[in-house]
Amino acid sequence: MATGDRVQVILECTEEPGTSRYHTTKNRKNTSDRLELMKYNPVLQKHTLHREKK
Repeated sequence: MATGDRVQVILECTEEPGTSRYHTTKNRKNTSDRLELMKYNPVLQKHTLHREKK
């Protein structure tokens, strides 16, 4: 059933690198480029852009 298309990725804050990281999964077939999401940064106390880290 599972073909191994889902991979774990780390999302890191772009405004203040190293202050906020999120772990999530993405489907490699549907999302081939890097994932970008607006997530909450507790250090800055606001929503910031988080990009997939290598």
